[in-house]
Amino acid sequence: MKFFPESALVQLEYEKVKILLAEYCRTEYGKAKANSLRIHTKKEFIETELRQGYEYKLVVQSGQYFPNDFMLNVSREIKLLSIPGAVLSGEQFLFIRRLAENTSNIFRWFDNERRMAYPALTKVIENTYYEKTIIELIDDILDESGSVKDSASDELGKIRMSLYRKRNELRREFDRLVAKLNKLGHLADIEESFMNGRRVLAVFAEQKRMIKGVMHGESDSRRTTFIEPEETTELNNEIFLLEHEEGREVYKILRKLTYQLSVYAPLLKTYHDTAGEFDFIYAKAKWAIATGGNFPQLYDKAHVHLINAYHPLLLLYNQKSNKPTVPVNITLNDKNRILVISGPNAGGKTVTLKTVGLLQLMMQSGLLIPVHPDSEMGIFKQIMIHIGDTQSLEFELSTYSSHLKNMKHFMENANGKTLFFIDELGSGSDPNLGGAFAEVIMEELAHKNSFGIVTTHYLNLKVMANKVPGIINGAMQFDEKNLLPMYKLITGKPGSSYTFSIAERIGLEKRLIEKARTLVDEDHFTLDKLLNRTEQDLQKIDIEKKELAHLLKENERLKKEMQQVLNREKHDQEVERLKHQNKLSESQLLYLKDMERRLKAMVIEWRKTDDKDKVVKMIHALLFNQKEKMTNENQQKKLNEKFIEIEGNIQIGDKVRMKQNRQVGIVKEIRGKKCVLQVGVMPITVDLKDVVLVKDKDPEQIIS
Repeated sequence: MKFFPESALVQLEYEKVKILLAEYCRTEYGKAKANSLRIHTKKEFIETELRQGYEYKLVVQSGQYFPNDFMLNVSREIKLLSIPGAVLSGEQFLFIRRLAENTSNIFRWFDNERRMAYPALTKVIENTYYEKTIIELIDDILDESGSVKDSASDELGKIRMSLYRKRNELRREFDRLVAKLNKLGHLADIEESFMNGRRVLAVFAEQKRMIKGVMHGESDSRRTTFIEPEETTELNNEIFLLEHEEGREVYKILRKLTYQLSVYAPLLKTYHDTAGEFDFIYAKAKWAIATGGNFPQLYDKAHVHLINAYHPLLLLYNQKSNKPTVPVNITLNDKNRILVISGPNAGGKTVTLKTVGLLQLMMQSGLLIPVHPDSEMGIFKQIMIHIGDTQSLEFELSTYSSHLKNMKHFMENANGKTLFFIDELGSGSDPNLGGAFAEVIMEELAHKNSFGIVTTHYLNLKVMANKVPGIINGAMQFDEKNLLPMYKLITGKPGSSYTFSIAERIGLEKRLIEKARTLVDEDHFTLDKLLNRTEQDLQKIDIEKKELAHLLKENERLKKEMQQVLNREKHDQEVERLKHQNKLSESQLLYLKDMERRLKAMVIEWRKTDDKDKVVKMIHALLFNQKEKMTNENQQKKLNEKFIEIEGNIQIGDKVRMKQNRQVGIVKEIRGKKCVLQVGVMPITVDLKDVVLVKDKDPEQIIS
């Protein structure tokens, strides 16, 4: 990616992001990569980098342990491996072993399931393999402390066995001498010590001539003399020679091991880079978690659609101070490529501009950015920036001259893949003349199809924005009542500078304010006042929209609660219906059990008795009576559903029900204590005492 000027990355505070990212790295490799972070223009590379950070972020947030614990820098040791004749120490071999073990843990972590779940992280190890021989070779030679094992060679085993015996012999001889000289009172409190690698006696200085041997030195106070007795001189000499032989054999073994591992030097370098790469990805994930970074949708074209975008450095600063940070929403596309932001000073125009620029740089560096995941970002190949006072003392250029020089570069080099940022376009010159040049610059940049954000106070730029294709207005909201910026961007309309409102609020004399108004072009003043009023109206509309959204949400909540009540009522009715159905099923079950019991009894009777006809008649009577009983019960049930019994004297034309068979008929004639009933087509004569007076139920009673 190309930048203009050279200080563009510093002005957009990209270097600060690199420093903070490096602080999350634990390896020299990771820190170096963070400090030399590159900005790329290839979609495939950027997407892979973003996805790796996103996947590691998921690993961290899900509480999974990723086994990349190797933090040492072993580049020197790996280089030594590939140099003929070089020899690594036991400690250095342990570092190599830890690196190989770390790689082994990483490969074991990436089982088939995780390779499917984290394809971007898997790419880090897809071009390498794990070689277990490295650890096996080291373990055959070294123990856990890095010392060469006795079994590393037969010769070393023999030498160390001889050393063990000679040292034991020396210890026994020294113990004898110490005991003897202690009785004579010749030895100091420490009795014995080691000097120049040899075992010596600690003798009182006044007694040193009493002991034959070699004097190796004295204490600082000269009250103690260290003497090697002649009885142990030969043993010390033999031990010294054996230790020398041991050192030569250890060196020989380590040299051979270095040679054996030298073939794996390139592979170990890959392991080292892999550990550093995962550390760098870990740092990107931690940075994303700290700043609320997400993975936006990526397009291989010039495009910006940021939803709830935050400036990461401002966000971190406000978090420490427990202050809220206002996000920005910006869209730059083929139809609206250039955004002109106007509004009062200290209203957030420059911060908005820097936010878009920094997030674009971060995204094209493969860093997750603090935006809503539905945000969309394209890829630019050139970024140009002009912020603040660019006066050049070296070339004796004024602020405006330097400004025009930069604008000349913008217009000559901008294209459809350029993203530019200009703070206070046209400032530093006569407002009318500077505004005219600003219009020309804007039109030329729009003609070049470049994308960008421009901040300004010039009224003519606000007017031209919606007239020139590709250029739109934007305004930073301002609380006129409290004279405080709201740091919220509204696109589609220009903003007021609130010059006179601010003057009135701070208590400037009305006389002076009115005099200033008379000096301003009437159309200019009217338009600024109109913009002022429009912005305040839009703020009221925003408040009303929020209240309406709240009411709609509350209405939706009440609707859900009502639906839950209805569902609960429906459920209760269904439960009652099932209960009633279960009661009927229970009565039928009892009936069947009773019938089964009776039939079993009759079968037993059939087997016992010789009078089979009698049993057949019993079965017939049982089945017939039961069928008749069920018929009567069903009929009675139907009748009970239609009629209810009432009190009163029976008259001709009344409906009555016979007590015996529950049939209902109409009284046609009364003969003393008897009555004639019309039941169906047949008249029946019954006693009045055997019938009861009934009437039809109301339809509502039947339904209930």
